[in-house]
Amino acid sequence: MSLFKVASVFSDRMVLQRNKNINVFGEGEDGEAVIVEFEGNIAKAIVKDGKWNAVLPPHIAGEGYEMTIRSGENVKKFTDIAVGEVWLAGGQSNMELELQNCLTGKEHLENDKGVNVRYYYTQKNAYIDEKFLEDEAKMGWTKFEGESPKCWSAVGYIFAKELSEKLGCIVGVIGCNWGGTKACHWMSRESLEADRDIRHDLDLYDEAIKGKTMEELDRIYAEYVEYHTAWEKKSAEYYSTVENPHWDGCIEYCGENKYPGPLAPRNPFHATALYESMIKRVCPYTISGFLYYQGESDDDRPQYYYKALRALITLWREDWGDDELPFLIVQLPMHRYSGDSDRKHWCIIREAQEKAFRTIKNTGLAVIIDCGEFNEIHPKDKEQVGHRLFLQAMNIAYDDNITKAYSPMYKGHIIKDNGIEIYFDYAEGFTLKGEKCGFEIAGRDGEYKPADFEIRGRKIFVFNKDVTEPQNVRYQWTNYGEVTLYGDNDLPVAPFRTSRK
Repeated sequence: MSLFKVASVFSDRMVLQRNKNINVFGEGEDGEAVIVEFEGNIAKAIVKDGKWNAVLPPHIAGEGYEMTIRSGENVKKFTDIAVGEVWLAGGQSNMELELQNCLTGKEHLENDKGVNVRYYYTQKNAYIDEKFLEDEAKMGWTKFEGESPKCWSAVGYIFAKELSEKLGCIVGVIGCNWGGTKACHWMSRESLEADRDIRHDLDLYDEAIKGKTMEELDRIYAEYVEYHTAWEKKSAEYYSTVENPHWDGCIEYCGENKYPGPLAPRNPFHATALYESMIKRVCPYTISGFLYYQGESDDDRPQYYYKALRALITLWREDWGDDELPFLIVQLPMHRYSGDSDRKHWCIIREAQEKAFRTIKNTGLAVIIDCGEFNEIHPKDKEQVGHRLFLQAMNIAYDDNITKAYSPMYKGHIIKDNGIEIYFDYAEGFTLKGEKCGFEIAGRDGEYKPADFEIRGRKIFVFNKDVTEPQNVRYQWTNYGEVTLYGDNDLPVAPFRTSRK
């Protein structure tokens, strides 16, 4: 029996990337010949090490196409194919948040007609076994019709809708996201092992499974799943019946929360799990670039997030065979739970994300500091997130030269007149939407105090009459706070600090 398969990301209604060589790939028996026919073009491949990849020449945008793939007596035919723009939407729960659950979701679902967006959802199963393969075979591209769009990534859809309207072609989104995940879950073993600072979770996983059989690991994880399912049911009961519920009260009512469970091969929350079971299942499908909204779950070791993000970007680009493939980062918004202290660890993550933007070529940064919600890690306003990613894409991927696509970002400062004058990149001027807030200034003692400020054209002068020898300033250096300062392009000023001490 032939082992021939076409990767599940190829299906009816798929979107192929325009104006680039098109990779078509799958699995088979070594030595098998594969022939791909598309719009009068023929690409051939020979299976090697169980895999094949045929490369079609670039094609202009259009729709209504068909593709035939043959290997021996095996024939696969796909219809209703479009050629346009394709983006991979990666990350954790805020990228995963469904269109039906976002602030403007109902409006989109009820009113958007004839939208030129299609979607492929990479299946969420962290362990590759027979069930995985059976379920994956049922996956396929969907259009904006029926019930399907309800479950699409809100960020991915809003971005793609605006992009399709601007470019005049169909845009496809490959959803590849899972709530609660760290960067290391989306990376290979080799990439993590290369740096001792980011291999921490991989070492924990290796230690956890050491000396245990697969049967034992499966049993341990199954016991956890049973426990946590019951715990979540009880938790929902607590939050729906108790007045003024809080986390400590929930624990008292429900018992220990063991999430994310024991490290085991079937647990999606272990290093490399989703790289193998999600990223590699759609790679190297030809795409225009990546959208990436992640970082919340890396706040336990924020000082290493820049290294992790840089390694992830490098890895994904290498896997897709293009070290300049656009990578658009969503900077984390404001967030803090009511019962938490302001540990400022999200500040470090945001700083790392801006550093990646500044130091890694062809990256973008969508600053959404103003889109957070207090006591809610899943803010529902995804309209601005998708729009700001669109602005980044137009500049970086399509050379549209939207000069006002970027939030004002700290460039430098000078100390003068018992205050600090700050210079910015991407700033023509500033707008205040509410009361002044967000700035702090420190003297020689290093103690930060709330500061007043004056807008001086493209500069901002920060001061506090009680700080007579100012040394450093920081802006929105908090996990959660009110945001009122914007550039004249209506994008919020990015958070920053002038000293890491």
